[in-house]
Amino acid sequence: MKQPLGVILAGGQARRMGGGDKGLLTLGGQSLLGRVIDRLSPQVAGLAINANGDPARFASFGLPVLPDSIPDYAGPLAGVLAGLDWAAKQGFDSIVTAAADTPFFPCDLTPRLQLAAEGMAAPLALAATHDPHDGNQRHPTFGLWPVALRDDLRHALGAGLRKVVLWTGQHDGRMALFDTGTPDPFFNVNTPQDLAIAKGYL
Repeated sequence: MKQPLGVILAGGQARRMGGGDKGLLTLGGQSLLGRVIDRLSPQVAGLAINANGDPARFASFGLPVLPDSIPDYAGPLAGVLAGLDWAAKQGFDSIVTAAADTPFFPCDLTPRLQLAAEGMAAPLALAATHDPHDGNQRHPTFGLWPVALRDDLRHALGAGLRKVVLWTGQHDGRMALFDTGTPDPFFNVNTPQDLAIAKGYL
């Protein structure tokens, strides 16, 4: 399977952090976004950041900044669509997404997602971890998304759909299961307390 492009989803409003860009917060002398870039870049053919507002605040990273084409902060699926449109213009078949506030995600995210989606006409898979009490927990900002479904996604967003797993379920999206551990590979920084915990993990 051809290596996909990577899109870092940084378009959230960070309400629990008091607003601003969570990805620009510092963890161990490096921004969260910088850590995500370092983890994802070896796994993809190229990278972009999905974010709204003034793109100049990300200039130091030297990456394209893709705003949502759907207005009013329509959630992660709007970022996925922006990434798919960007990938289509470059002749790529798929993208892999990662959240800008999740610094410990797996270094084999892309190949594991591709393996889970093997054989699908339009490869679509979300990362998930298994909890013995709660079953499989999907992580909908970490996924493999096919360019072939971008117009379907555009239509769904235009019709008001916002929940990632509802859309992936409509297309028989699969799960790539990852082991949990300490830290949880999909631990994300939502609050100042989470940032303190992440510093402890370092």
